[in-house]
Amino acid sequence: MPANLTLDTLRAAFDSGEIDTVLVVAPDMQGRLMGKRFHAGFFLNGGYEETHCCNYLLALDMEMVTVPGYRSAGWSQGYGDYVMKPDLSTLRRLPWLPATAMVMCDLLDHHTHEEIAISPRAILKKQVLRARAMGFEPMMATELEFYLFENSYESLRDDGFGKLRPASAYNEDYHIFQTTKEEDVMRDVRNHLWGAGIPVENTKGEADAGQGEVNYRYSDALDTADNHSIIKQAVKEIAWAKGKSVTFMAKYDHRKAGSAAHVHQSLWTLDGKPAFVDEADPKGMSQLMKHFVAGQLAAAEEMTVFLAPYVNSYKRFTVGMFAPTKVVWSSDNRTAGFRICGEHTKGVRVECRIPGSDVNPYLTCAALLAAGLDGIEQKLELPPETTGDMYSAGGLPEIPNNLRDAAAALKASARYRKAFGDEVVDHYHHAAEWEIAETDRVVTDFELQRLLERA
Repeated sequence: MPANLTLDTLRAAFDSGEIDTVLVVAPDMQGRLMGKRFHAGFFLNGGYEETHCCNYLLALDMEMVTVPGYRSAGWSQGYGDYVMKPDLSTLRRLPWLPATAMVMCDLLDHHTHEEIAISPRAILKKQVLRARAMGFEPMMATELEFYLFENSYESLRDDGFGKLRPASAYNEDYHIFQTTKEEDVMRDVRNHLWGAGIPVENTKGEADAGQGEVNYRYSDALDTADNHSIIKQAVKEIAWAKGKSVTFMAKYDHRKAGSAAHVHQSLWTLDGKPAFVDEADPKGMSQLMKHFVAGQLAAAEEMTVFLAPYVNSYKRFTVGMFAPTKVVWSSDNRTAGFRICGEHTKGVRVECRIPGSDVNPYLTCAALLAAGLDGIEQKLELPPETTGDMYSAGGLPEIPNNLRDAAAALKASARYRKAFGDEVVDHYHHAAEWEIAETDRVVTDFELQRLLERA
């Protein structure tokens, strides 16, 4: 289901008064959509060709701090411009915003007009082209979980984020009655996303009070990452418009289940046939699929920064809360880091359960794809399947349990330096080091409550 506008249909909608604003956006390092609101008349009168943005957008942290130490941008270079080049195949209506359309952009060098290597969209596109050169189209989908609160973002800030009121009082996994109470938000999420050309399949309650999930159709990797980013934006904006709020934090409360962004993946031939299927195999897995999964298992430690980018992300990896802790594969087993789904069907695929909903989807999909393709190129052998309860099993490889270890693994990764380039690896390693330093520096509420009187 493609984006639903062309320049001609946008022009007709502008002439009829249906659309007057075009959001021109690109994903930043955190996966947030950054850009400008164009008057539709200007956009149609040549604005669709390109615009510019400050290159600091790929050198900021979550607080929009100008982080020192990046080679790509800094005060010594004067923070110049990137070109924002609209990808007109992504032009779409945004039904939840009045008279508004959106287009995704690629970021280009102002002088050479080549794509910026550290740009998340460019990183993923490079791996997609690598797959296509091998004769495959990478297909993916993410399951996007989040918490819905009765509070508005504004009231939460006023209260110091101390009085969160989840939309339900109990675990609502698959719960129809409770999710009926949330339909003022979730019905709009489904219908507005569909109206934006995003093929939503369903929403559902998830595994804790106030937790929900939105699922959308399997698609090519770049379309999936674009859709993921737009869905996050839409859910936030729709909830905000109703005086409510959502969070995509991986773990907002240590007593609650974390929020995941499980990534389903397979390769298809360029003429549209599933490349992971082998009916003669006991699991229905082709040798190609086995190499692909083996590559991801081999690279799991090195890629974890792209699957768990913040210090908070690692608090989700908790025993008994459906987040994995072990780097193993298993058939239809939700305690494994990599789960094989759809055995003996054309939809056989590998689900990586490690990413949280706080990820940048472009970086996550690119890291997973690069590892899988490396497994194919090296013809890596798939280790034996692990069965049973992975939480209690000993002697199994562990997912890094903190960002410091994950960052060190990325920095030392020859695999990702070859796939992404030194510039990309060093850039995102620096981002991880900054996140660690900022978290180490700040006094937390936990420390205050634990130590103020008793220390």
